[in-house]
Amino acid sequence: MRFFQSLQKDGISSPAQIRLLNNTFLRLVFSFSAVPFVGIPFAIWIYLLGDKLGPTITWIIIYLLCAVAIRILHRRYQREVKEHDEEDVLRRWLPRINKIAFIHGLGISSLYLITPQTQNFDFFLLLNISIAAIVAANATHLTPVISTFTCFFFASWGVLNIGIIWRLDDLIFIVLMLNLLYGFAIYRHALTSHAYFIQQALLEEKSSRLAEQFRQAKEEAEQALLDKNQFLTTASHDLRQPVHAMGFLIEAIIHRNRDDSLTPQLLDLQQSVRSVHLMFNSLLDLSKIESGKVLTAPTKVDIGALLDSVITLFREEANSRALRLSTRRPKRRIHVMGDPLLVRQSLINLIQNALRYTQQGGVLVAIRPRGDECLVEVWDTGVGIADDEKGKIFSPYYRLELAWKIDSAGHGLGLAVVARCARLMKVKYGMQSIEGKGSRFWMRFTQYAGEEIATDIPPADNNTSSPVRYAPLRGSCLVVDDDPLVTSAWESLMSVWGINVRCAASADEAFAIIDDGFTPFAVLCDQRLRSGESGFDILKALFERLPDMSGAMVSGEFNSPVLLEAEQEGYLVLRKPLEPAKLHALLTQWSGCR
Repeated sequence: MRFFQSLQKDGISSPAQIRLLNNTFLRLVFSFSAVPFVGIPFAIWIYLLGDKLGPTITWIIIYLLCAVAIRILHRRYQREVKEHDEEDVLRRWLPRINKIAFIHGLGISSLYLITPQTQNFDFFLLLNISIAAIVAANATHLTPVISTFTCFFFASWGVLNIGIIWRLDDLIFIVLMLNLLYGFAIYRHALTSHAYFIQQALLEEKSSRLAEQFRQAKEEAEQALLDKNQFLTTASHDLRQPVHAMGFLIEAIIHRNRDDSLTPQLLDLQQSVRSVHLMFNSLLDLSKIESGKVLTAPTKVDIGALLDSVITLFREEANSRALRLSTRRPKRRIHVMGDPLLVRQSLINLIQNALRYTQQGGVLVAIRPRGDECLVEVWDTGVGIADDEKGKIFSPYYRLELAWKIDSAGHGLGLAVVARCARLMKVKYGMQSIEGKGSRFWMRFTQYAGEEIATDIPPADNNTSSPVRYAPLRGSCLVVDDDPLVTSAWESLMSVWGINVRCAASADEAFAIIDDGFTPFAVLCDQRLRSGESGFDILKALFERLPDMSGAMVSGEFNSPVLLEAEQEGYLVLRKPLEPAKLHALLTQWSGCR
């Protein structure tokens, strides 16, 4: 028990103690196996000197048998390490290993005592040196557990010094003094070696703990990302519903409005809802990218048109705070290679960050062609960044001290998202800043060098002074949706276009409307209904009832297996929030084909 406690006081855990004990025991096994071969040269020398070989040969045989026994014990020890608790193994085996070391020490030095009574000083001197070398070697290899080495050292060195006193006459004082000094040096070296092993064990434990903490933190971060993406997937329908309804209601109000003084405000409101729509789609699309469900690939992007659509999101905020928000770019169209979603999100975050921390002056967004590259810059006259903080500015959750005083609502993710988007697109990015004067953030894209083809980026959302007027429609339409706010928006919008619309919340209501003689040229079905019914099943049943009817699924879910199945089977699937212009164009086509 005393030996067990001596190992515990080093302050290392039981698994680390087991590792140290493994090394020590393995060294003992090797030493027991090697020592008999050290005795063979001395046996030959004794034979040449004409002395008796019996005691030395007996010593060699005994050591060989002990080596076999020690190997058997070592295998038993290894089995128990695998099968039993570490503390139990330490409690049982550390005293045994210390006793083995003590016996080993006695055994090595006993050769000095049992050799024939020869007066050959060279023989005893070489034997003394050989034993000292064995002890010195073990001062390194047995010291992971210092109690084991101590048992070995005092047994071997004590017997050796007793042998010197007993067997040497004339030079006893010199040899004994040298042995004592050398023994002291060996023991000091052993203590230093032991301290090194303990330090390494502690560092290994610390490294292991840090690795485990990193693994746990990584798993927690990945789980948080999965949870967030799962939440967005699950809540997508409910989050999109009000945005979808607002878009339809605003369009209906604009159509009915007869007060020209309200037109600018209504158009601003319409543009704001479109902006929410665009940002919401960006949020969901980024979630899909994070979850690995979307592969980014560089495509042709009209950087000027994309910038126009982004600027409209922030123009009113800049005006309300008396800040200038301006752009500078060439007159010709510039196309760059990038992912439209990631380029847009990067610009949104850079401009939002610049406006947030600019209290006076303004923000300039510049597009500058540079050879076969294009530099996109966002300048501001904000608080700037101190030199010692510039290296951390793109790190997640990092915010400047000055930033906290200006706006405590941020989370330090905006610039981290920019950095992530740039890395995904393999685009260079960076910043320069002077504290108290402002900052410049930039991204460097490769210009598109291929043939001129139509771009996927929509034209800028210009805030015109007059609303769009849609051509009147005719006919009837059935909408299957169980959200009263959404059905009211459907009715408000399509009625102003001249369509007779009826709404149903379930299959029973839908077929009851049909049975009453209502014959729609089109049906639009939501997928998720409170009744638990599948909108897709209802749509297929309605098609069987009215084969000449047109129709589509309209849903706020972006990762629904049912909707994927519908698309694979050739059904049209529209995503909420649905743009009124797209709906009008679709209904025009359907009603004209009726």
